Amino acid sequence: MLHILNSCNDPCYNLALEEYFLKHSPIPDDLVILWQNCPTVVIGRNQNAAVEINSPFITEQNIQVVRRLSGGGAVYHDFGNLNFTFITALAAVGHNNFSYFTLPIIDALAELGVKAEFTGRNDLTIEEQKFSGNAQYTHRDRLLHHGTLLFDTNMAVLAQSLAGSDAKHSKPAVPSVRSRVTTIRQHLPPAVTLAKFKTVLLKSIFATAGEPYRRYELSTFDRQAIETLADKRYRSPTWTYGTVPLYNHSSKQIFTGGTVQVLLNVENEIITQCKICGDFFATGDVDELTA
Repeated sequence: MLHILNSCNDPCYNLALEEYFLKHSPIPDDLVILWQNCPTVVIGRNQNAAVEINSPFITEQNIQVVRRLSGGGAVYHDFGNLNFTFITALAAVGHNNFSYFTLPIIDALAELGVKAEFTGRNDLTIEEQKFSGNAQYTHRDRLLHHGTLLFDTNMAVLAQSLAGSDAKHSKPAVPSVRSRVTTIRQHLPPAVTLAKFKTVLLKSIFATAGEPYRRYELSTFDRQAIETLADKRYRSPTWTYGTVPLYNHSSKQIFTGGTVQVLLNVENEIITQCKICGDFFATGDVDELTA
């Protein structure tokens, strides 16, 4: 396993970095990346941005919006949030094995005296309050698993940024969000900083892998390729917001794997357009179903 060093806080660059090492890098090793973004809302691959974010608030607060490759729901990042990424062989883990990648996080927190648990389809909790969400994306025989860790995130801004938190238009919803979500900081002694937690987490990751610590520093070629990919995809408004025409039929259903919404345009009893949205995890590109 290699630890890819990355100190960039640009969300477009950081998502491009993930994609580059998943799809284009010749490095065969398992990879881990710990990274942070400036204040950003990151939406899932299949989500409708217009209904997931509180647009007036994020515009006012200068919060960026980006779309990732993986499915799942929208999340808020800031400098109190630590993100983690694993890239490995798909055959070694299989699809949707979320708990496998959270073991070193649970162990790291246990070392610091905090009991965390894997719950639901993709969450980590402390005392039944969520502090981490996870998502995955596969490309050929490689798997990317990434997640958030709310270490000392601004909960008020988180609540106001995400429409899905019932906070789209009202500040009174903030206490409701706080009742369901926690930060790691709240459960640790003051002396344990984010930097200290990151060190303990890295140690736990390599201990779980049973390998000595090794790191990889980005080359000039790597950085240029990542910037090109960031410009091509993640800085593109078309990728982030897409085009969502008005549809005259809509159906939404909640499954164990997430929420699926099907939008249809029907003319003379013929479906002329179709779009599938939601926070579900897919094993393929859902656009292939609607092309």
